[in-house]
Parts: sequence; C-alpha cells; structure tokens
Amino acid sequence: MAKTGSPVPRTIEQLRELVIAIGRGDAAVSLGGKAHAVLAKLVDRPNDVAVRTITELSDSFGVNPSTLTRLTTRLGYAGFADFQSVFRNNVTESSRKFYTQQAHRLIDDAAKSEPTTEIGVVMKLAQESIRNIDGFLSQLNTKDLTGAARLLARARRVRAYGLRQIHSLSSYLTYGLGMMRADVSLLDGPGLGVAEGLAQMEKGDVLVVSSVAPYTRMVVDVARAAEQAGIAVIALTDTRASPLVPPARHAFFIPHESSFISNSMGAYVVFCEGLLNLVARELGDHALQALERREGFINELNIETD
Repeated sequence: MAKTGSPVPRTIEQLRELVIAIGRGDAAVSLGGKAHAVLAKLVDRPNDVAVRTITELSDSFGVNPSTLTRLTTRLGYAGFADFQSVFRNNVTESSRKFYTQQAHRLIDDAAKSEPTTEIGVVMKLAQESIRNIDGFLSQLNTKDLTGAARLLARARRVRAYGLRQIHSLSSYLTYGLGMMRADVSLLDGPGLGVAEGLAQMEKGDVLVVSSVAPYTRMVVDVARAAEQAGIAVIALTDTRASPLVPPARHAFFIPHESSFISNSMGAYVVFCEGLLNLVARELGDHALQALERREGFINELNIETD
C-alpha cells in the first residue's frame, strides 16, 4: 500500500516515473518482480489500456484479472476503473491525433494477418518495425535525449556494451560515435574482459549498455558496477521494469516485438541513428572536423571504390 500522503499518479508520465522509482527502490510503494513488469507493460501501451477490458488486458499479459485489480489498488487507486481513467483521459487529450492513430491501427491490423507471399513476409516485418518505432517515439522526452547526447559528446571516454544479438547494436553505435569523436570503443573490444575494460574507465566517463528480455545477466552486473564506480550509464532497453534502468542516468525504452525469429532490432537502429545525430549537433564543428579527418584517411588509403 502506498504511504499515507503519497500522491496517486494522475498522468501517464507520472505513472512512468513511478515504474522507474519502484525499480530503483525510491518509491513509497513496492511491487514484486512480476507485478512491476506488468505495470511497465501497461504504461508502455496507453492506448490499449484506455480501450480494452480488464479481461482482455489480463489475457494479453498472461495474468488473472484479479492480479490487475490488486496491482491498481496497491498503487492507491480505488480500483481498475480508477486506474484506467488515467489512460482514457490521455486518449481524450490526444484525440486530435485521431487520423494518425487510425493509420497505425490499420497497420497493426495488417500486421496481425499471416502473409501468403514472400513479399508479404517482408512487409509484415516492416510494419511491425514501424509499430515498434512508434512505440519508442511515444515515450521519448527531451530531457533524457538532451542529457544523453551531451554526455556522449563531452565525456572523456565512451564505451558500449551488449552481448549476444545486441553486440551488433553496440558495434554500430561505437562506429557512429567514433566517426565524430575520439576515445570510443566497445567495453570488451580488445578481448581482455569487462573487468579490464571497466578498470580503464574513470568517474565521469560514459558506458552505454543494452539488453532486452530475456536480459543478459553479465550486462546487468556490468551496468551496476559501472554506476557504483561513478561512471554515467545510458541504457537502451525495452521497458521500465528492465534491470538496466536502476543504474542508468538516462534510459530509453524501445519495443522489439515482431514475427522475426529473434528480437527485432529495427527500431533500435533507428533510435541509435537519431541519438547519433543529436551527438553530432552537440559537437558542432568538432564533429565536422572529425568527419573530414576520417575522409582524408579514406582517400589517402584508397579504401573506397566506384
């Protein structure tokens, strides 16, 4: 039960802040891991919560309706209807986006159908990526974007860390940042191990970590160790219940659901491209000078061909 006097969130943004505070142990109310994960999914899907019944929502999360009722009363609401009113008010305020929402609903409906042709398979994945991009765009805020870009532009050292499938995303981000500034690399790039990589970093340096459910334990442990050492952690992950959120100074939430054989990376790549552009803007002339120097070496070594 929320402590006496604790305000009950009345906007979705307040609910999202509460999810993060619960994960960090800073909230007046505590939740078990499963309830915390369900709450994170609810705030990630505000339109669904606004219009679906408690039974439909509980089915989609694989829990009983009573679980949602208990969750909402624990947060201080009178019941699920009171909790749902927060989301319905948000829909009312954003009703001017009706035609955009309708377009995305059509895309969602098309994505649910099973493709019968080879092109249809590719189109389905593309439509699902559009939905995931729309999902992270709806959760972005200027404060975190500006803060992360500034850290990535000004920190003495920047390292990126992700394992398994996400390792490719970390490599991509490292390559992009390395085009514009010095001392950027993968945390475990030389193959000496993460302990050696962390030992070479200092307070004020930046570590970008990424992992999605099912989370990789080593990435979580490294993020916690970095934060305790005074290294600024930026997390690219899926929900506010992610274990990467508590140690992160800035966290970004990017959906990855799709019919792909593994976690979809499309939306993550788009987000990284946006973040890199913001870093370039933050660096200004320094980014241009770094790019020109890089192009000079490419020409001198005759690396590219027609």
